[in-house]
Amino acid sequence: MEIEDMNLEENQNLEENQNLDMVLEPKVGTLFNFEDEAKECYSTYAKSRGFGVVIKFSKKRDNGVKTNISYGCHQSGKPRTMALNPVKAHPTTKIECKAGMNISLQVDGKWMLNSIEQNHNHEMDSEKVKYLKCYRNIPPHAMRAIELNTAAGITLNKIIASCEIEAGGPNNLMWTNKNARNHKDKQRRLQLKEGDAEAMHKYFVRMQKDNGDFFYVIDHDEDYRLQHVFWADARSTELYKEFGEVVTFDTTYLINKHNMPFAPFYRDSHRNAIITDQCRAMQNAISQVFPNARHRRCLWHIMNKVPDKFKSYDQYKPIKTSLKSVVYDSLNPKEFEQN
Repeated sequence: MEIEDMNLEENQNLEENQNLDMVLEPKVGTLFNFEDEAKECYSTYAKSRGFGVVIKFSKKRDNGVKTNISYGCHQSGKPRTMALNPVKAHPTTKIECKAGMNISLQVDGKWMLNSIEQNHNHEMDSEKVKYLKCYRNIPPHAMRAIELNTAAGITLNKIIASCEIEAGGPNNLMWTNKNARNHKDKQRRLQLKEGDAEAMHKYFVRMQKDNGDFFYVIDHDEDYRLQHVFWADARSTELYKEFGEVVTFDTTYLINKHNMPFAPFYRDSHRNAIITDQCRAMQNAISQVFPNARHRRCLWHIMNKVPDKFKSYDQYKPIKTSLKSVVYDSLNPKEFEQN
């Protein structure tokens, strides 16, 4: 049985290597629809040749939009050590390798491969390359599986074994047991620790003592564990009296840092309208809780999709300029509709 397992593993490695050998070399002039598409293409090629990929530098406009990106070999850069104790310093992997590629943003929103350097000043190992840090990223679905199963009391070894089966074997996992343990430890550190809820309550009490208009409510479950928190400072309370026509419910902060969503919202006493991101669950909830309110999508999310919807058109830039003018410069509904 052990011999069969060894043969199976060898066949899997052989098949994987054959697939990697078929990866085409990126060519100058290649166009990519997105920045991530360019990076994925180069990363796939790099892995097939036995080296990792890092971002050497990127150039941005004043508005923060990237215009040029340079990807390099993981051994690019000057050798240096960051260890405080030279005796215990780890050997650096930076040996000023010049291999890499450069891409630039085009007028139509696509990215063009401008130049590529294929020569490395070191040997490469396509067998060990998968253990490089740049390729050992746990995908979101696996992270969630680790978190949920850990909360259910399942051991990490069993969780990893389940992920290996789902991936079709341990060789298909792009992350190691150490990555899984690090993620589990990180989540444990980010959970609300004993005393955190009490510290927050003391903070609210102090805020209310300083300003009697500060309002808060803390809700606990049957085991007296923190379940819901609401607070409103005096400034926010006064502002909604003056600008209280719309409810904005923002779940951008759903980061699970403390395994709890943080959703700031601004409410109108008459609930004429409510603005959220694009979420079917929110849409259904709003129709039940606020049946008379007009539900609208967040403007930022709508405008953020303009490049994806229009960048394939020859007149993309004039279209974008005109659309922004209509959205941001219209002073009344009639003017907006006419434009």
